[in-house]
Amino acid sequence: MIPLHKLAQLPRSQRLRKSAKIFEEAERRFVLSGQFLNGEAEYLAKVAGMLVNDESFSQAALDVLRNAQANFDAIGAGKNLTELRRSLNSVFHLLIAQTGRNQADWDFIETSGALDPAMRRSFKGMQVYLEDIRSPFNVGSMFRTAESFGAEKIWLSPLCADPRHKRSERTARGCVDILPWERLPRDPFASANEKALPLLSGPFFALETGGIPLEDFSFPSSGILLVGSEELGVSPQALAAADASLGRVTIPTFGAKGSLNVSVAFGIVMQAWAGKR
Repeated sequence: MIPLHKLAQLPRSQRLRKSAKIFEEAERRFVLSGQFLNGEAEYLAKVAGMLVNDESFSQAALDVLRNAQANFDAIGAGKNLTELRRSLNSVFHLLIAQTGRNQADWDFIETSGALDPAMRRSFKGMQVYLEDIRSPFNVGSMFRTAESFGAEKIWLSPLCADPRHKRSERTARGCVDILPWERLPRDPFASANEKALPLLSGPFFALETGGIPLEDFSFPSSGILLVGSEELGVSPQALAAADASLGRVTIPTFGAKGSLNVSVAFGIVMQAWAGKR
């Protein structure tokens, strides 16, 4: 631990970065062990107290720092573990924001560790086909959503982003490892390839505009949800297969934009489908 007087002498930007690192490392240790190192709580209280003297902080920021200081000072008074971790986390993110660094979902400290496949509950016949989803971030997010709502398997088009891309794995948070998935060697809906469609056996329904509103759609007990690319949506060939099978499900929107990010829309539909199982 850097001596407090040395920390106080650093230029503000460097002091904030160093202080953020102190709280981040303390939180990681706390998550693993549920306790502080000897003298650590007292030290953190003093760091928070030093930061309170920074007149550049907003009143809301000062409130966070003062609350953290009080919590660390009262470590021997039976403080709730959740409250202590929230103080560590709040100060860290406050300081990171002050440095201008943007936080992403994969920067957050996970408490669950590696995912246990035995804990998975999946619904037989609930499958998904991702058609040409180009963003690794979206692919990873959709894996996480699909796993959370009990998908049995994800199928990927030949041109879909790689679930093993580092950005996919960051947003998937381990779900690529426990949710079965397979990349198809060719487009299963290509009209020029008569042998392609048997790669997937429906029934099919598509997440697309111009369909049955979400609240009125009859979700199947077994089927494959088709989700198309961020720019172009579901391909005409895949839409034709859906229209000839179970149809299209549409999420009503009310804003000027009139559309949603594909991973957000996917989450809404997956929750509705799982809720009917």
